[in-house]
Amino acid sequence: MELSLALGGGGAKGNAHFGVIRCLEKEGFKIKAIAGTSAGGLFGALYAAGYSPDEIIDRFKKIDQSKLYGLGKGPSLLGTAGVEQLLRDMLGNRRFEDLRIPFAVSAVDLKSCREVVLRQGRLIDALLATIAFPGIFPPREWQNYMLVDGGVLDNVPVRIARQLAPNLPVVAVVLSQPLETELHTSFPIPGLDNTPILREIARLRVAQAFNIFMTSIEIGSRALTELRLQYEQPEVIIRPNVGHIGLLDRVDVAEVAMLGEEAAHNALPELRQAVSGQGRFKRWMRQTFDIWHAT
Repeated sequence: MELSLALGGGGAKGNAHFGVIRCLEKEGFKIKAIAGTSAGGLFGALYAAGYSPDEIIDRFKKIDQSKLYGLGKGPSLLGTAGVEQLLRDMLGNRRFEDLRIPFAVSAVDLKSCREVVLRQGRLIDALLATIAFPGIFPPREWQNYMLVDGGVLDNVPVRIARQLAPNLPVVAVVLSQPLETELHTSFPIPGLDNTPILREIARLRVAQAFNIFMTSIEIGSRALTELRLQYEQPEVIIRPNVGHIGLLDRVDVAEVAMLGEEAAHNALPELRQAVSGQGRFKRWMRQTFDIWHAT
């Protein structure tokens, strides 16, 4: 029972990916390729590098989440020094070519305004590009590109996952909620609860403006995600119940992973259908139609 994964972005919500993968492994599914965007890229890389879901969860549970981000040194609100050190500790100088399964991440080039698929070179460089949420984290220079979060154009890289494993069903793990679902998330600026002075700043208009900005971005991202899912039609969509979690929230990693595991468990009938003979026939018919339509 083989499949490929398209792991969506969502910041702290991304811990749900661990639970999804853990459930798939328990049920005997073999993950043969992963494409990720933003948090989905970061967590997918750790799995592709050989870490088990439980190993990643145990490691992340020990992290002081308040130290992952610092003040930005450039065109960004926050810096990623803590995240970079974590990646160095867990991935070292691994390259895409060193991974045990095919893996890719997406980013967006600010110069050409186009999506860039990263499949070669040092993993850390690619991951710091795909998590570079515009304005919040610094863009990443790579070759002739100036890269930011791939979610700007594609928050769940179904197309890339299908390219990595053309004959396998694509399972899309979507961390955003459907368009008709009300937004309940707030987006506090990290660190504003650490001192009396910063707590006072949190009450000022800048924090309110930040929340309005992030909420607006979330609304647009949800709409674009739903349109792309309708167009690219992954065989299975798994949508963990993580709508209450904000991009930069401090979370209980194990609890969020459980939400992913529950969602994957609920999707088991669809997953088994996708890898069945009937599912393979449907994919063959779709591929045949796509080839015919392209000509």
